Amino acid sequence: MCERGLSQPDLLHALKESSMIQPDFPTELRFHPRPSTSVELNVPLDTFATLEQVAADRDTSVEALLKLYIGQGLRHDVAQRFADRVLDLTAQVLTRHGQSKEQVDEILREIRSATST
Repeated sequence: MCERGLSQPDLLHALKESSMIQPDFPTELRFHPRPSTSVELNVPLDTFATLEQVAADRDTSVEALLKLYIGQGLRHDVAQRFADRVLDLTAQVLTRHGQSKEQVDEILREIRSATST
């Protein structure tokens, strides 16, 4: 029971009726399994011990933590590749529109410095 005396299903129904949540909003997570492969990875013992500690602190497994770290790094690299591709295309367009190589280089330098982390 919640503080107003409604059970959880009644509360969910009341929220849906009051439009506090979207009608099509999922009330449970559904995972779609994807094909996968196994990978063997040699990790220094001290690093593995640290992974175990962090995983325990997050109440998860070392495998799930490694998947999280891989996903974060992969998303970062994919985003960086996309950004590099956009800058390359920008340089090509600027050159086609009559900007000199020096002007294009300066513009790209300015964009990179403004967006660097």
